[in-house]
Amino acid sequence: MSGETPDERQEAGIEIPFVRIDPETLRRMIEEFVTRDGADWGEAGCTLEDKVRQVLRQLRDGEVKVVYDQRTQTANLVSCG
Repeated sequence: MSGETPDERQEAGIEIPFVRIDPETLRRMIEEFVTRDGADWGEAGCTLEDKVRQVLRQLRDGEVKVVYDQRTQTANLVSCG
């Protein structure tokens, strides 16, 4: 264990402006994010397309950002609030 808290590990990541990510790659990232086990969208009957649109809106509004973790060499969508 490194002794880092989740917040410290998150801060070690590099924010990637979502507009610099290829649109198809960004869509696949969002689809993976919204279909993860444990994802709670709360709305019964919400389609995958609805979820993708919601996350895209959140990215545009600055509520969510894309962060690249150099340690794990992975990118993730993270809430800003």
